[in-house]
Amino acid sequence: MEISFLLNGETRTARIDRPTVSVLDWLRAEGLTGTKEGCNEGDCGACTVMVSDADGTRALNACILMLPQIAGKALRTVEGIAAPDGHLHPVQRAMVAHHGSQCGFCTPGFVVSMATAHLNGRTDDDDVLAGNLCRCTGYAPIIRACAAARAEPAPDWVDDRGRALPEATRGTETAFRPRNSDELAAWYLTHPSATLIAGATDVALWVTKQLRDLPEVAFLNGCSDMQTIVDAPDEVCMGAGVTIAALRKWAQGPHPALAAMLRRFASEQVRQSATIGGNIANGSPIGDGPPALIAMGARLVLRRGDVRRVMPLEDFFIDYRKQDRQPSEFVESILLPKSAPGLACYKLSKRFDQDISAVCGCFNLTVEGDTITAARVAFGGMAGTPKRASAFEAAITGIPFTEAAIAAALPAMTQDFAPMSDMRASAAYRMQTAQAMALRYIRERRGEAVSVLEVSA
Repeated sequence: MEISFLLNGETRTARIDRPTVSVLDWLRAEGLTGTKEGCNEGDCGACTVMVSDADGTRALNACILMLPQIAGKALRTVEGIAAPDGHLHPVQRAMVAHHGSQCGFCTPGFVVSMATAHLNGRTDDDDVLAGNLCRCTGYAPIIRACAAARAEPAPDWVDDRGRALPEATRGTETAFRPRNSDELAAWYLTHPSATLIAGATDVALWVTKQLRDLPEVAFLNGCSDMQTIVDAPDEVCMGAGVTIAALRKWAQGPHPALAAMLRRFASEQVRQSATIGGNIANGSPIGDGPPALIAMGARLVLRRGDVRRVMPLEDFFIDYRKQDRQPSEFVESILLPKSAPGLACYKLSKRFDQDISAVCGCFNLTVEGDTITAARVAFGGMAGTPKRASAFEAAITGIPFTEAAIAAALPAMTQDFAPMSDMRASAAYRMQTAQAMALRYIRERRGEAVSVLEVSA
């Protein structure tokens, strides 16, 4: 397999013998060792690189980005942040001036994340840098450097958005790069055991941590028709290839509660690569997307060849890591209601940023007058699959929308779930916090401040 791309402004062609090789490993083998290997799983951000294409510029983790995924794109490493003549980028000068580096291992990743945000005009520094970990300096001088750099314009040399990009290859028979869902469907029929790679934010860990060999793969980031969000008369059709970042941006209008929850989905680098279809097809019981979508009443469109079938999302999950998916069938799109005004999502994790949920609870109650007339409640982290709280839903439907009435119905949750104890939480704690989320929901709808970001002394 051979691909072409821009590397720090110059066209490069790379021959790929192993399609799952990471961008990080390739760069370091090429002598570009400024990009560091820290965790090798997309948590620390030391490997952050800048990737640009027709959709814009974003910061991504090179350790969980496979080399074929950058075909036809522009890749910029920390070596390409300064000007060709050595003139420093504004964020580099600001990091020096504000003492934003100590041991320096994390600094290249910070600089690339900051330069990407600077180029995109972003000022939400805490969000941008949540995926970059520093254990020496602390974040105060780095945040001060972000603010100081904003006074200067983005330099031309780092902006690859307007540059002519090389043509992306279609890959090989065992490392396929379909251009649309039709090509994917046809190829997948003849390669039913292949691994489909969308953002690679989970699949890459099979390679980096489990050292698995993936003999047949398809890279889906070229399927543009699976990356759209289309309004229909009664619902919204969202392609499975829509990234979490794009979903969050869209949801800020019609579904602000979903957007707020997605702010805590991994990190900026992961959100820019991970897809909502991958988050669903992965089948993890602690994935944050499915509980929210189930509570909204989402439906799933599965495709095998030219045959499609539609099902409620909650029916897709059968057992731990087992889904209702036939050989050669893939998640093509998700159908969402255009409105879910009763939706609220609560994520409980040990860290506020960049952490996996111990419990994710999503509530969507319809209240008419003072009575709950319909309820959809779904949880992640409470069972082997994302799951609706059916007994609890039945117990609260038809009762007054009061804290006392909901509190009296809380024991019904024990009929829905028998959570496990693990490193993130005990079974008893999970049940207690899931029940507490129901009380938090009614207090929030009464106008009380329930978010840790809103409560002040």
